[in-house]
Amino acid sequence: MEQQIYKGKLTKFHWLKITKKEELTKNTFSLEFEIPEDLKENFRFEAGQFVSIQFRSHGQNVIKDYSMTSAPYEKKIALGIKMNSPEGDAAELFRNYHTGDLLLVSEPAGRFTLISKPSEFRTIVGFAAGIGITPILSHFKNILHTEPRTRLFLFFGNKSSEDMIYRDQLDNLARTCGERLQIFYFFSRENQSNSFFHGRLDDKKLSLIINQILHLDDTDEESTIWDAVDEVLICGKGDMIKTLANACYHHGIPKKNIHFELFEEYNDDIYPVEKEFPIIENIDVEFTMLGKTYVTNLPDNKERILQQLLIQKFAVPYSCKSGICGSCECILEEGKVELLENEYLTEKEEEKRHILACMSVAKSKKIKLNFDLS
Repeated sequence: MEQQIYKGKLTKFHWLKITKKEELTKNTFSLEFEIPEDLKENFRFEAGQFVSIQFRSHGQNVIKDYSMTSAPYEKKIALGIKMNSPEGDAAELFRNYHTGDLLLVSEPAGRFTLISKPSEFRTIVGFAAGIGITPILSHFKNILHTEPRTRLFLFFGNKSSEDMIYRDQLDNLARTCGERLQIFYFFSRENQSNSFFHGRLDDKKLSLIINQILHLDDTDEESTIWDAVDEVLICGKGDMIKTLANACYHHGIPKKNIHFELFEEYNDDIYPVEKEFPIIENIDVEFTMLGKTYVTNLPDNKERILQQLLIQKFAVPYSCKSGICGSCECILEEGKVELLENEYLTEKEEEKRHILACMSVAKSKKIKLNFDLS
């Protein structure tokens, strides 16, 4: 085991052997890893989680996060990885590492997860774009395996059919579980015989999906399939997540039932912030990070705490700045803040005064934070 400071946190990595490497499209590939018997507990994971991989790229050690496509019952780590450019880190990973090689892989993390309810009749809808299919594939395989009463609908958007990954796996799932799983493919840069399936997944497309696909419910003639939706899973770029999450919310799905995973830094709020606060000036901030204590002063509370600390060049942990990833989670040891939006913390964590610095506005003249949660 090796421990590395990653995103301001001490993260545990283990050496795992690559057992399979496969090129999926011209800019995507998959890696599978063997989990040794003595590391089974360390790599126990939930559907929707990710691991971080440390590898050499352009002569330097880099760490990158990749979502798992494998389901827990498959007892392996399988990743889907996109190469954004020929010079990028993912392309280096593809070129330089092969079956049989060892890589440092972190223990699983992330909260793009669902509570399993195998005895309930549930309806779950997934929206994915491009590489965003990876954690949703993990979810859908797991739900089909563990929840015999749950029905699933997947809406998967890509630029073109040649850009789409995991179509064989998805089509096979639809064939074998057709009574519980329906999949619909959308293409933004490829004409379709039915124009319904042309274009991006956005708020307008969601309205059409609700009216034309998720309408009549065979199990309940008094309502629609959309009325029966229990959980929504969304994974893709920030703008897509923001558009679809708000559209789902405006179409009646509670925020707590809309789950999303972001694959890039995103600085916008997912949901509109409608709160106003009295201006406080000259705010003293003390915070602990990686065992060290820092003291600074914020001119006012017009910006959120994390953003102001970053402006002052403090290397505080963050990834998305949108309240999704949880990288900036910390404990409020003293003072008051307003948590604008929370898609990450549990009620118990909030009761223990855990906050997300990227979504917190200071409401007192002194704030004391602790980023060292473990």
